Amino acid sequence: MLDVQNTSQPVVTRRADYTAPAWLVPEIALDFDLDPRRTRVRARLNVARNGAHDAPLRLDGDGLAPLAVRVDGVDADWRMDGATLEIALSGDAHEVETEVEIAPERNTQLMGLYASGGNLCTQCEAEGFRRITFFPDRPDVLTRYQVKLTAEKARYPVLLANGDPVASGDLDDGRHWAEWHDPFPKPCYLFALIAGDLAANRDTFTTRSGRDVEVAIWVRERDLAKTDHALHALKTAMAWDERVYGREYDLDVFNIVAVDDFNFGAMENKGLNIFNSRYILADPDTATDHDYDAIAAVVAHEYFHNWSGNRITCRDWFQLSLKEGFTVYRDQKFSADQGSAAVKRIEDVRTLRAAQFPEDAGPLAHPVRPDSYIEISNFYTATIYNKGAELIGMMATILGAEKFRRATDLYFDRFDGTAATCEDFVSCMEEAGEVDLTRFRRWYSQAGTPRVTARLVHEAGSGRAMLTLRQTMAPTPGQPVKEPMVVPLTVKLFGADSGREVAPEQLVLLSEPESEIAFESVGERPILSINRGFSAPVVVETDRSAADLGFLSGHDDDPFARYEAMQQLMLDTLVSSVQRGRGDHAPVIDAVRQTLLDGDLDSAFIAEAVLLPSDSFIGDQMAVVDPDAIFRAREALRRDLGRELEGEWREAYEAALANRFEYSPAAKGARRLKNVALGYINASGAPDAASLAFVQFEQADNMTDRQGALATLASGTSDKRVAALDIFYNRYSDNALVLDKWFATQALSSRDDTAQAVEELSRHKDFTLANPNRARSLIGAFAMNQRAFHDAAGRGYRFVADQLIALDKLNPQTAAKLLPPLGRWRRFDKDRAALMRAELERIVATPGLSKDMFEQASKSLD
Repeated sequence: MLDVQNTSQPVVTRRADYTAPAWLVPEIALDFDLDPRRTRVRARLNVARNGAHDAPLRLDGDGLAPLAVRVDGVDADWRMDGATLEIALSGDAHEVETEVEIAPERNTQLMGLYASGGNLCTQCEAEGFRRITFFPDRPDVLTRYQVKLTAEKARYPVLLANGDPVASGDLDDGRHWAEWHDPFPKPCYLFALIAGDLAANRDTFTTRSGRDVEVAIWVRERDLAKTDHALHALKTAMAWDERVYGREYDLDVFNIVAVDDFNFGAMENKGLNIFNSRYILADPDTATDHDYDAIAAVVAHEYFHNWSGNRITCRDWFQLSLKEGFTVYRDQKFSADQGSAAVKRIEDVRTLRAAQFPEDAGPLAHPVRPDSYIEISNFYTATIYNKGAELIGMMATILGAEKFRRATDLYFDRFDGTAATCEDFVSCMEEAGEVDLTRFRRWYSQAGTPRVTARLVHEAGSGRAMLTLRQTMAPTPGQPVKEPMVVPLTVKLFGADSGREVAPEQLVLLSEPESEIAFESVGERPILSINRGFSAPVVVETDRSAADLGFLSGHDDDPFARYEAMQQLMLDTLVSSVQRGRGDHAPVIDAVRQTLLDGDLDSAFIAEAVLLPSDSFIGDQMAVVDPDAIFRAREALRRDLGRELEGEWREAYEAALANRFEYSPAAKGARRLKNVALGYINASGAPDAASLAFVQFEQADNMTDRQGALATLASGTSDKRVAALDIFYNRYSDNALVLDKWFATQALSSRDDTAQAVEELSRHKDFTLANPNRARSLIGAFAMNQRAFHDAAGRGYRFVADQLIALDKLNPQTAAKLLPPLGRWRRFDKDRAALMRAELERIVATPGLSKDMFEQASKSLD
């Protein structure tokens, strides 16, 4: 045996270097002797040479030392090439056995097999399986799994793995065992096991072909009552996928397990989904309406992966959006069907603009299908997920509903049981949709957000209106020159005088740098409604006046376009205030009043429409972000809206006071509008605002109203603020998920002393970097607080950098995901930019820095 150490320089993996696996593993048998301190893993791999070559078998490992290696039952010659086990094999098929020992309780990275809340669980995507046993850890090696789990029965009475249960039994020494078999070949990133003391909320789902599937959600016994919503969401998603996509579940059981310590939201392991507990547990007292909605969406997302991710997986990790973008699109449509489609679209676009647009405009910009990476976990990004979903949506728009369904059927049928590529998916769209998407593919290969300039000119004499569209896209790292994209834009014209439609909605495909569209027989000055439904993930710039935007905010028949007009009117006013020191608030006040008094609108839509753009989104519109000026301008507009419309806000607030908890679209909308109204009453400076909020806080029968009131108080100076925070903490100090809300609410406060308060909270006895949810609730939330994080003296930058350096030693993946706000230093004034750069340089210079953090920080400095 020869031991060769890895070099210190991070290795760059490139998409262009992809080659098929030299060896396949059609079958694997795994035998786990489970113990938190010392777990023994025995693996028996049936390997087959893939093609004509003499390459050795290379099995990935991470932190593993082989205790035994046998080939065809005989001790083998082997060597370690860094962390990789290499075995020279002469024949075309062999049985390879390995044995290793791992320590789950010391696994703070939460990748591989680790301990959480007294349970043992796994997370293998993207490259965690190599921390469990030696294996070709790549998604294009598809294997059938036979798994045996053995553990102390009193400590771990429940033993779960992928697939269907085969057998189980007790041993004489107080231990027991269970065997599971997954008949469907899968990549190792979808492997999962759970051992723990858990209780199940069980039900049965009958598929459209008449098969009964046992479904269960496993949690701690005390949390069982909080799983009904998730179980209902699961069954609803199973039925929806059958109806909308024709996809039926394929195993006899479907299990979900909730764990407290998890790097992701959830994981779609075949037949055994493992969830961050925040996306499973809900009751009115501890979960907000947003939590309820998120649980339904994430449960649906992971279930939908059974086909878009499991039955068809990725050829390589550069194709990650093949499964994630498509599945996000599917879960968005599912959520839209469960309530207000308009509000859901607004929420999706808000998320895209808050997370993905800045990513596209920063040093970490990358295509939906990246070209290279150092650490693949850094590419679980808004670009891969949310922008990837928009690409699917654009193709659905281009094809139309009927052809899009034919195309997805073709994709599922053609690539079932394989590891596919984004190109394979687009080819199915082309074939079934009878359309050429050659140029559309640029969306997969080019980073950046296109900017579309729209100018509408009306010739009163001829009745012709000419719409001129121009597209540009700024350079991004590694892509200084861009080709024009295919941008599907839905447009419609309204008459400025009559308010009626003067040109019906049509789909315009902008595929050149510039294009003109003519509208005939337009008898009055037209007002342009464009990118209706947000048909393309682009920034649209128009010359529409405040009056035009005000008209559209009150009359556009496309809900998203109506919302967008209001947001643009607010944004123009706020940017003007920041840049010129003043802004005319009257048009915004009039538009908001009109929306509040429109009896045809539902409360949920009104609540979304009247919210001001966030500080960060306002900053995204500026060449140099001025956090203090943005905060002042936004607060001034909030104050004027609160004062001028105080009567309307109070009327909206009082209309919802009798709204007791019910999880329905109407009840959720009423609560949402009530809390928005409370915020504006508070912004007005009304002397009773704090009392109003405190009464709501004390009398609330649900977390939405209680946290809404707490957020209002947390940003104020009333003595009721401290009282409410103390009451909230004392009531929920034993509930980790609700305590996360307590930390986050204070981290997002707009008070002058937020940075100091957050530093103090980081020393609180209940704060820990070991739990990803807790780290995100304080460090992540604070970094999103534009005013506090960008304190001119750099206090926020130092604090976040200190925390990330410490967190990197425990959990590099979570630390790296919290770093991007520091990487946006180019957007700020030279003094702030220098302070942010200095912190990034300090991070890069930290001894023992993980490759996760090194990649993010070094790219942010380039």
